[in-house]
Amino acid sequence: MSNFSYYAIPAAWVSAMVPHFYAAALSKSSKDMPGFTNSEPREFLHKCRTLEKQSKDVKTYLRAEAASQNGFETLALFAASIVAGNVAQLPIATLNAFAGVYLGTRVLYINTTSESVASLRSLAWLGGIGTMFTLFIKSGKALDALRI
Repeated sequence: MSNFSYYAIPAAWVSAMVPHFYAAALSKSSKDMPGFTNSEPREFLHKCRTLEKQSKDVKTYLRAEAASQNGFETLALFAASIVAGNVAQLPIATLNAFAGVYLGTRVLYINTTSESVASLRSLAWLGGIGTMFTLFIKSGKALDALRI
């Protein structure tokens, strides 16, 4: 069996970038957005957040940017958990499964955009965090067993 877990790290990075690219494209095509400039994307984000009346496009833009930021906030922890699992020589099937589950939670998180499914989005986030913590715990146990 091939170890695909390390490939999941750049895949996780891509999953964090996709919502940003979507938001950027939306900001260029929507008539409801203040003038987007790529030279100051964070200032544009701030302008959208402080609009008195937010259209559907503005809300979608803000949700997409939040999903992107959330992906980057968990990326380092995910990468570290994958490295820890590989250093601890966890079974390849375990590494691949946990990497796949994490990526699946990211896809679910990104695609649950409406307020009616906000709880599902939170569960997806918790699932992703849980996979990383579980990998760390399994790695610690495996490394402890090697020391005996």
